[in-house]
Amino acid sequence: MPSYRKKRPIAVDLFAGAGGMTLGFEQAGFDVLASVEIDPIHCATHEFNFPLCSILCKDVAQLTGAEIRTKSAIGRREIDVVISGSPCQGFSMMGKRDVSDPRNSLIFHFQRLVLELKPKFFVMENVPGIASGKHKELLNLLISSFQAKGYQVEENYQVLNAVNYGVPQARKRLFLIGCKKGYDLPTYPQPTTVLPKTKIPKRYKKVDLPAVPTVWEAIGDLPEVEKYSELLHRDWVTAEYGNYSDYGSILRGIDDLDDDYSYDRQYDRQILSCSLRTKHSLECMERFQAAKPGEKEPISRFYKLHPDGVCNTLRAGTDRARGAYTSPRPIHPIVPRCITVREAARLHSYPDWFRFHVTKWHGFRQVGNSVPPLLAKAVAAQIIGALGVKPTKPNFQKLTWGDDSLLKLNWSEAEQYYLKSL
Repeated sequence: MPSYRKKRPIAVDLFAGAGGMTLGFEQAGFDVLASVEIDPIHCATHEFNFPLCSILCKDVAQLTGAEIRTKSAIGRREIDVVISGSPCQGFSMMGKRDVSDPRNSLIFHFQRLVLELKPKFFVMENVPGIASGKHKELLNLLISSFQAKGYQVEENYQVLNAVNYGVPQARKRLFLIGCKKGYDLPTYPQPTTVLPKTKIPKRYKKVDLPAVPTVWEAIGDLPEVEKYSELLHRDWVTAEYGNYSDYGSILRGIDDLDDDYSYDRQYDRQILSCSLRTKHSLECMERFQAAKPGEKEPISRFYKLHPDGVCNTLRAGTDRARGAYTSPRPIHPIVPRCITVREAARLHSYPDWFRFHVTKWHGFRQVGNSVPPLLAKAVAAQIIGALGVKPTKPNFQKLTWGDDSLLKLNWSEAEQYYLKSL
């Protein structure tokens, strides 16, 4: 039997984005005391949602482990895990998959910071394409380099699909896990949900599992944005919600999961946030209405969600430096319009208290770039077990939302805001 510790273990999140991995690890019982992110818009959203976490708005290539310690509450304390969802565009099957893409080198800055911070465990998330073709050579080099520096690495790395962990979205991601010698490598999490009429992979135990929540179970209780004219010029409104599913009740904060060890947030559950409306032309709406659920609309090529299915993989598009391209957004399963940021967040397993940038472009970019919290939580729970820690709920008052002006900053304003903190 492991000897349980009373204190919550400490995590550092590199390439944190808006905070999907941060939230998942918090929900599993970690205190994420420092997060690193180069995008100032993401940093501002992260700061708003995680007031107890120090956000370092800086390029990891220009950052040291010592700086992470001194600019956060970590100090000299031992770090239990360093987590990372490094940029995936250089490895993605959807892109050019250029081996020379400079973003690929960021995984080695992740390794450098792990070696400087000396955590007991590390977790790296990326797209499955990192294990294909010439990119696999980079991944194998990363693994052998860790092993040469005294870390064990699970060489039988696995690709996990979010639908197997309670997320109503088909989203596959590779997770690489390592630990210091003297610790046991954790096993990968067993699935907790399945798509209807699908088989569990042979590597998992054959058990009867509940079906993953459907699209409609995820978003069906949300107020219809077309009824609120206020949402044409702002992203929130006090609204009337519908009947909720078990999944909806959890994300609304009406019910709690027994294994959710995150900090309680104080917020008004009648507020519908992150729901700025999109103005579609009549012609566009007619095409959306005629499209078949579960198929792509022929002209726009947008995918129309099926109410009884799951969402396709939500994508981020590109940042300002690469043309500010917005990825196609799914079409709502009932109403002839694209889904809102809040609906995308529901399909990504973000709770309703979590807010994103007020613009649709940044909001969808933040959702699409992130690891679904429930998927991150499943991996984090395995690390907690390997540490021999009994997860505990924080003995802390409810956290309140931060200053919502952080969610309204444009790029230049956000850059200036974080330049002052350097």
